[in-house]
Amino acid sequence: MTKTSLLAVSRGFAKEAAGTSVTVNSVIAGPTHTGGVENFVRELVGDDLSWDEAQREFMIRHRPQSLIQRLIEPEEIAHLVVYLSSPFASATTGGALRVDGGYVDSILP
Repeated sequence: MTKTSLLAVSRGFAKEAAGTSVTVNSVIAGPTHTGGVENFVRELVGDDLSWDEAQREFMIRHRPQSLIQRLIEPEEIAHLVVYLSSPFASATTGGALRVDGGYVDSILP
């Protein structure tokens, strides 16, 4: 419910900015590598594996639908935000863009 509300508010801001050079978009992140997620992964697959092995095992067991078969690094999300903040994305507004590694199996957000 809160995510849907966030998307609706973003879309409303984009409509309010119509005809200006201001763009408003939502970025929807998928499973992301953070300290807390790393602890969670290790709890599920064990501490005896290297991080790469633990991540690979976690993805196979618990996130098999991910097309990249790894967690997303925060920098990868930042790259999309940088693009959306650049002149290259001047025609992209009112959107909900996923950076999820192909995790969600649908075309629409």
